[in-house]
Amino acid sequence: MRKKERFEKIIGYFKQHKPVAETELVYKSPYELIVAVILSAQCTDKRVNVITVDLFKRFPDFGSMAEVEAAEVFDYIRTCSYPNNKAKHLVDMAKMVLADFAGKLPEDINELQKLPGVGRKTANVLVSVLYNQPAMAVDTHVFRVSARLGLTTNSKTPLDTEKQLVKHIPEELIALAHHWLILHGRYVCLARKPKCSECGLTEYCKFFERKK
Repeated sequence: MRKKERFEKIIGYFKQHKPVAETELVYKSPYELIVAVILSAQCTDKRVNVITVDLFKRFPDFGSMAEVEAAEVFDYIRTCSYPNNKAKHLVDMAKMVLADFAGKLPEDINELQKLPGVGRKTANVLVSVLYNQPAMAVDTHVFRVSARLGLTTNSKTPLDTEKQLVKHIPEELIALAHHWLILHGRYVCLARKPKCSECGLTEYCKFFERKK
């Protein structure tokens, strides 16, 4: 199967079976989303959603987050991974948004990456979710699922995976496809024990083909 056809088949499957796909992080504002995404690095969305309930009550906006020491934020996020680093990133990020961007998250990926705690993946999530830009955020799920399905070839880095995916996915579907791949990796195409018997994509999947 040629790569173009593989993309078409897989996109067609997701369109039919998962027409609505979105982030599982709970948020009500751009501020809440960037905080949640920073916390989600190497941490489950489920754990982040538990943490942010009290965190957002205490720090409801950039201003309240920017005026405290990282140690106070740490007390609220201690149950997530790397809480020391993330607490410092959150406070410094809030200060920078206020000082350099007039309290509003920039819509440009390069500008977003200037913020503490924001790498390319986080920036792509923010612009795709908040501003509906055709950005493909590549996390471990997207990286793994893309390779297994044969959507990417010999990709060694998240950036390489991102470039290969956006080359073949229609621009208007890139943001949605990001969620398709993440959710598929989270619930079906698991890292250690993929649920191939429950997967509707096996006829297009290179990983499954090699297993037979």
